[in-house]
Amino acid sequence: MPVPVVHAGRSLSRAVADLRTGFAQRELWGHLGWQDIKQRYRRSVIGPLWITLSMAVTAAGLGLLYSQLFDTPIGTFLPYLTVGFIVWNFMVGCLTEGADTFISNEGLIKHLPAPLTVYALRTVWRLTLMFAHNLLVYAVVLVIFFSDLNTVGYTLSEGGVPQPGLGWTIVLAIPAFALIAFNGMWVALLFGIISTRYRDIPQVIGALTQLLFFMTPIVWPVDVLTKKFGEDLGNWQVLVAELNPVYHFIQILRAPLIGSEQSWHHWAVVGGFTVAGWGLTLLAMRNYRARVSYWV
Repeated sequence: MPVPVVHAGRSLSRAVADLRTGFAQRELWGHLGWQDIKQRYRRSVIGPLWITLSMAVTAAGLGLLYSQLFDTPIGTFLPYLTVGFIVWNFMVGCLTEGADTFISNEGLIKHLPAPLTVYALRTVWRLTLMFAHNLLVYAVVLVIFFSDLNTVGYTLSEGGVPQPGLGWTIVLAIPAFALIAFNGMWVALLFGIISTRYRDIPQVIGALTQLLFFMTPIVWPVDVLTKKFGEDLGNWQVLVAELNPVYHFIQILRAPLIGSEQSWHHWAVVGGFTVAGWGLTLLAMRNYRARVSYWV
C-alpha cells in the first residue's frame, strides 16, 4: 500500500516549529517592537507620552459626555469607560495592525530567514508597550476616584446592579491580560495570513471596527439595557452585549480593575474563543505558511 506523502509546506509539525522558534527569538521581536515605538515618536518633544496624553484626553472627553447622556455618576462611570477604552485599543490594534503584520514586514520577510511568528509577536509586543503607557491614565483615574470604586455596593448607573468594589480580585487582571494578549497572537497570525492573500480584508476590518466599538459596552454600561428592557436574554437588545465576544474579552480585564462583579461565563467564552482561534490559526499556518513570502 502506498504511503501518503505530506507536502513539506503543509506539515503541522512545521507550523508548530514556527511558533516554538518564534517565541524563542524574543530578543528579535522584542527589539523590533521597541524600535517601532521609538521610530513612531522620533524627534517628538514628549515621545511615547503622547500615547498616554491622547488616551487621557479621549477618556476624559467621552466620560464627561456619556455620563451626562446616560445620567450616570462620573465617579464610577469614568473609570469604567477608561479601562474599557484602554482594553479596546489593545484588542482593536491586534486586529487592525495584525491584519497588516506581514504586509508591513514585506522587506524583512523576503530577506530575513525568521519564523512568521516573530512578526506577529512584534505587533503584539508593540501594542503591549502602548497598553503599558495607557495604564498610567488608569492609575491617575484610580487615585482620583478610589473612594467611589472602593465603596461596597456602588452602581454604574442609577438603579443598576450593585458592585462589590475593589478588593483582592484585582490580581485577576494579570492572567486576564495575559489571556487577551495570547489571543492577540492568533488574531495577528490568522488575519495576517488572510490579509496577505486578500488585500481588501484590512479595509473591511477597519470599517467594521467602527460599528463594533459602538455595539460593545465601552462608552455605555450594560445596566442601561437591562434597566430599560429587563434581564431576559430573550430580548435582542440584551443579546447585543451577550453575543458580542469583544464584550467578554473586555470584561475579564475591566471587572477586576474597577471592582466590578466577576462572572465565570466571561472567562468561559474567552476560553472557547482561545481554543477555537488557535485551532484555526494552526490550520491556516499548516496550509499557507509557506506561501506568505510569495503573497507579500
